Amino acid sequence: MTHLMILPVVIPMLAAAWLLVNHRASIGRQRVWSILSTSLLVALGVWAVIAAQTDYHTYWLGNWQPPFGIVLVLDRLSAMMLLLAALLALFCVLYASRGSDREGSHFHALFQFQLMGINGAFLTGDLFNLFVFFEILLLASYALLLHGGGRARSRAGLHYVIINLLGSALFLLALGILYGLTGTLNMADLAVRIAAASPDDQTLLKGAALLLMVVFGIKAAILPLLFWLPRAYSASSAPVAALFAIMTKVGFYAMVRVLLIVFGLDPAQPLNAEVFLWLWPLALATLGLGAIGVLGAASLRTMAAYLVIMSSGLLMASFAMAETTVLAASLFYLLHSTCLAAVFFLLADLIGRQRADGYDLLSVTAPLTHRWTLGTLFLVAAVSMAGLPPFSGFVSKAWLLQNAITHPHYLWLWGITLIAGLFMIAALSRAGSGWFWKPEPFTGRQRRKLDPARVATVSVLIGISGALALFAAPVMEYMTATAGQLYHPSAYVEAVLGEPVTITGGLTP
Repeated sequence: MTHLMILPVVIPMLAAAWLLVNHRASIGRQRVWSILSTSLLVALGVWAVIAAQTDYHTYWLGNWQPPFGIVLVLDRLSAMMLLLAALLALFCVLYASRGSDREGSHFHALFQFQLMGINGAFLTGDLFNLFVFFEILLLASYALLLHGGGRARSRAGLHYVIINLLGSALFLLALGILYGLTGTLNMADLAVRIAAASPDDQTLLKGAALLLMVVFGIKAAILPLLFWLPRAYSASSAPVAALFAIMTKVGFYAMVRVLLIVFGLDPAQPLNAEVFLWLWPLALATLGLGAIGVLGAASLRTMAAYLVIMSSGLLMASFAMAETTVLAASLFYLLHSTCLAAVFFLLADLIGRQRADGYDLLSVTAPLTHRWTLGTLFLVAAVSMAGLPPFSGFVSKAWLLQNAITHPHYLWLWGITLIAGLFMIAALSRAGSGWFWKPEPFTGRQRRKLDPARVATVSVLIGISGALALFAAPVMEYMTATAGQLYHPSAYVEAVLGEPVTITGGLTP
């Protein structure tokens, strides 16, 4: 046990508390604290990825032993997600520090509370604490969505709050069922008790699993639970929407973690099989609807929101295939899609600031300054997001589709993914040609200055796509090992409970 494991939760919590207490401090000082806190999280993310390659790491708060205490668990998946969230947050806070954080009060405090909830969700080994961290990140996201005010954000925020309150209620109902049947909510202990449960409890346990699929499906934006996302994400400020790109991945992470460990410990009688039967068609429908939304989007922000939906659909469909190699490829795609979705939210703001009219609306042809710089950024981001070589989008999709051939229904995934990619190429081509070919350039006095810090932030974030492609081999090795770890849940249970687990029809620790 190392105390470094608690720091991804403690650091943003303390930073947020300091920022709230010192809310009258200058905006420059608030930015320094927020950037410093997020930079420390990046360093911890790097440490976590290195540490997780050797073994599981557990941290028991108060040294209360299993299954009674609050436990944090670090493995390959949680370490990868910690690093991804920290990197994305660093770019978002740097971008916001160029002026977006002045639109309302307490931006940086809310931003740190959001990171606290996200990191806690990735580390917790207890379902009730997963609910607690969900609520922390959701409360912060409510305020961040409304940051700066306005009718559009208020309306989108209302829908966002209502649907997530419904999800929270269903989450509590599922936890009540599980606790009533097993007497525990520790994931490892829960997995053992569920695998050894009597046949009389199977129906209720399957019902709890389906309820959790709905809860995590709301977070991950799966059909028919996704209609809140486009309006909420497109109404947010650019850095907030870019950070929200990781939010759907939190839902995906929770679904992978709970279904494979809590409900999949006994391979002879997995209780997650029925969930996968529902998840497969819903995920494919989500992917298809996201592609239609991308093609019909009226602004780049809305298009980026539907790109997030498309990525969620493809991730969930690959997970529903229940194969190790496919899950490994989907984790590579998760890294790519999260970074590029964030890029498009920031690009929408960057381009909108340089247009005479219409901000990021696709239907408006208006003069645009710095067309070559913005056009180059847009072209590279569009090529990568569309899955064209040589960037990470091509590598991730090719690897995913290649591994999916072993699944009996792979043609469905191939067909919908390729058609969705064609829709994406058409939509991005339309946006690029309308913005960078048709408009007349600004005359001398009308030219607007291009913020080099914002451009650098977006450029480096785009560069991550190239880095993923350049270092694809070691990243693939890490993802393959991560997927293998996830499909071997008994090792997770043994690491948390400290006792060997044997499977003999049921399970006995």
